[in-house]
Amino acid sequence: QAHFVESGGGRVQPGGSLRLSCVASGFALDDYQIGWFRQDPGKMADGVACISNRFGSEYHANNVAGRSTISRDNAKNTVYLQMDDLRPDNTAIYYCVTVGMGLSGTYCDAEKYWGQGTQVIVYS
Repeated sequence: QAHFVESGGGRVQPGGSLRLSCVASGFALDDYQIGWFRQDPGKMADGVACISNRFGSEYHANNVAGRSTISRDNAKNTVYLQMDDLRPDNTAIYYCVTVGMGLSGTYCDAEKYWGQGTQVIVYS
């Protein structure tokens, strides 16, 4: 049974940084493309950043481009999302998700497996 555990969320002031971690179990992480999605209550989830398991492709949403770094350590079955210069509109629950990606990271769609999420709050 595939399982994700996210951590690293918290409360930060605008301009601050957070590093989210996602540890996978029950499957080999390097068999999957992985992404981070965010969701606000009552709204659909949106892709934030995604990383392929081959070819080094990445996807970054426009509203975090230049402020987010996604990386993976397959030996540790872990994916990371570093977010810098955080803004109040980055406040959301962030989920680790298996994804399908377009070539060269042109798009990122959520697929079957989701974690439980980690809360990020950016407050003034």
